[in-house]
Amino acid sequence: MSSDGAPVCDPRQVLDLLPHRYPFLLVDRVESFEADQRIHATKNVTFNEPYFAGHFPGNPVMPGVLQIEALAQAAALLAMLSRTELVQAGGGVLLMGLDKVRFRRMVVPGDVLSLDVVVTRIRGDIWKVKGQARVGDERAAEAEILATFVGPDARG
Repeated sequence: MSSDGAPVCDPRQVLDLLPHRYPFLLVDRVESFEADQRIHATKNVTFNEPYFAGHFPGNPVMPGVLQIEALAQAAALLAMLSRTELVQAGGGVLLMGLDKVRFRRMVVPGDVLSLDVVVTRIRGDIWKVKGQARVGDERAAEAEILATFVGPDARG
């Protein structure tokens, strides 16, 4: 949270930073962040998410791959908030790899997915982070994420 208790990035500011759009934007807001260190973001999981129609009819569950994508988007936000000069020049962040992916709990409509990402290593333009998605006090998913900064010509 900022010093006045407001989120660091509201939904409009998240849209300004990430290239993703509905239905693939999976971060609603950034609650707190420390440059080059950590971020805490949230995703409100609602029944009208398009993937619930087929995953699974009568028993809607957020796909695990989308939980990991939400963590990757939170990691990208951390990197972009930490390197504002790159964003201002038109650059961005690209996913390079995932390791140690685990799913621990189903995520269903009505849940608030808490996305916590911590930097474990920075080497030049390559970042390694550990992400954990939670619902309340329960872990839902976790992964190690490798990402890199790219210039404006690579964003397409």
